[in-house]
Amino acid sequence: MHDSDSSVLYEAALEAVLFVSPDPVSRGRLLSIFSEAEQPAAAAALERLLQRYGPSQVHEASGRGVFLEEVAGGLRFVTRPDLNEWLRRFFEASNAKKLSMGALETLAIVAYRQPVTSPEIQELRGVNPAGVLKTLLERRMVRIAGRKEVVGKPFLYATTQEFLVHFGLKNLKDLPPLEEFEEALAAAGEGLGELLGGVDSEEAMLQEAAAAEQAEADSAERQEQESIEEERAQAMEQELAEEAAIVASSEGDEIEALDEADDESGDGLGEDDPANDNSANDGDMDEDPEEETGNE
Repeated sequence: MHDSDSSVLYEAALEAVLFVSPDPVSRGRLLSIFSEAEQPAAAAALERLLQRYGPSQVHEASGRGVFLEEVAGGLRFVTRPDLNEWLRRFFEASNAKKLSMGALETLAIVAYRQPVTSPEIQELRGVNPAGVLKTLLERRMVRIAGRKEVVGKPFLYATTQEFLVHFGLKNLKDLPPLEEFEEALAAAGEGLGELLGGVDSEEAMLQEAAAAEQAEADSAERQEQESIEEERAQAMEQELAEEAAIVASSEGDEIEALDEADDESGDGLGEDDPANDNSANDGDMDEDPEEETGNE
């Protein structure tokens, strides 16, 4: 086989690999499918492929609907931006699932603040993100990156390589400034929600289930708190009753002791009253003086 024929074949092989791959393929991975002797020619073929499908060719009258883009450390075929309108119609017709505004907001929080926990997301958005996070996990936009070393040890969430691929980013450094992203969301408003298909039914059901679960947990917590407060009130009432009984018993003992002391005092006066002795002496002194005279 002539060198020119080999070069054309290598270029076609690289084009086919990039076409069938669902994920970006690194240059090293592309060249690894060739032998060491073939790799120099394959590398040259890859450069020609990049020249033919490179982004610089998008705005030229090449007539192609796709081009090669370097993203997430690899190469992939993507569609021309000016064809988005037709592509959107195609995917709307095929009822493809789309990210809701709530999912986009949650994804933005994870992207800019990662790693981040569910309670931290809820504090920023004001709603329970459990349903949205489940959807983003299923679509491989976010991943569990460990647990935070705080009370309860909640999961930490971070973005994935699929996130980079989906938004055409080489790495997280390519994220636009947060202010620009917020302005874009605010400017898009409901129009962006319609473009993305609004809230899908599955995500809405998950959000409702999460809200119901949270409401049930709050109700159970309130009932438990009310039960604890009722038990405390009953215990305090019983303690007060016991203290009142003790005070009443103590007062009764004091009154009984005073009565006994009074009784003992009365008995002493009856036996040793000096008035009785004087009365007896007075009786002896009142004998008839005439009797004393007669005897004389």
